[in-house]
Amino acid sequence: MLWTEPDWLESVHDWIRSQLERLGLEPAGEIEQPHVRPWSTVLRVPTDDGDVWFKANMPTQAFEVAVVETLAARRPDLVPTLLATDLERGWMLQGDGGTRLREILEETGDFDVWVEILPLYAELQMDVAADRGRLLAAGVPDRLLASLPRQFEEVLTDAEALETLTQDERRHLAALAPRIEAECRQLADYGLPETIQHDDLHDGQVFVRDGRFLFFDWGDACVSHPFYTLVVTLAVLAYRLELDHDAPELDRFRDAYLEPWTRFRPRSELEQAYPLAYRLGVLCRGLTWRSVVAVLPQPLRDDEADAVPERMRMLLDVYEAA
Repeated sequence: MLWTEPDWLESVHDWIRSQLERLGLEPAGEIEQPHVRPWSTVLRVPTDDGDVWFKANMPTQAFEVAVVETLAARRPDLVPTLLATDLERGWMLQGDGGTRLREILEETGDFDVWVEILPLYAELQMDVAADRGRLLAAGVPDRLLASLPRQFEEVLTDAEALETLTQDERRHLAALAPRIEAECRQLADYGLPETIQHDDLHDGQVFVRDGRFLFFDWGDACVSHPFYTLVVTLAVLAYRLELDHDAPELDRFRDAYLEPWTRFRPRSELEQAYPLAYRLGVLCRGLTWRSVVAVLPQPLRDDEADAVPERMRMLLDVYEAA
């Protein structure tokens, strides 16, 4: 794996040292590599002013650097401090974000904190909507409503991605195409701005530092309808709270997220738009997995062979339930 090859690590260490010197920071210990995944790696860099963190992504997710640059320019209060970037190589150096929300929740069990977090995230999306063109030009995946029907058609013809689906499941998926196209048009009619969308927002992707919530790990992000985010967020909340995915106890989290969007549409219209966005958000998540799995080397690709089919089965389920 590239992330552990000595030559690659040497070039990373050289870059980190040059950035520390530029920033006026002194190394205070050995660089460690606590996170290695097929798609990314993270290094911890001790300095005389606390830890800083290096991240690199595989080429198809190298756009994360541009995302974080954009977020840091618009809302530096909602992301860890961005210290250095290399857009060409997809490298970045960030300040320490504090404690992950997951560890805090394991101690407190206070999931009401999401009622505070989700409006902040919605505001971040609104603020960055003006940068949509820049993000797309930087390679952030296009999951715009105008693009989604075509991308769904591409999935339907991708035999490798759908390998573990039955023929019956594939027929049912194909039958959804006209409905998905119609629902994209319906959702677009609400006129909500398409913007950055994390696509994997849960308690492992939020830091808490000095009383502030900081959003990180944007490697799965895309430019899409903003509401798609809740597909993952609510699924993880349901899991943590041991609830069914459609339990009414989850509505307060959805409502907290929707509240800031009332500056665009009345609450009643947002509640009408939400089910459309939820169903299409399941498709969006499947498209994200397709882009990741397609570039994994073997045998890692085989290990994730059911990632896309699993999301397509979820898509069948949400449309059957609608």
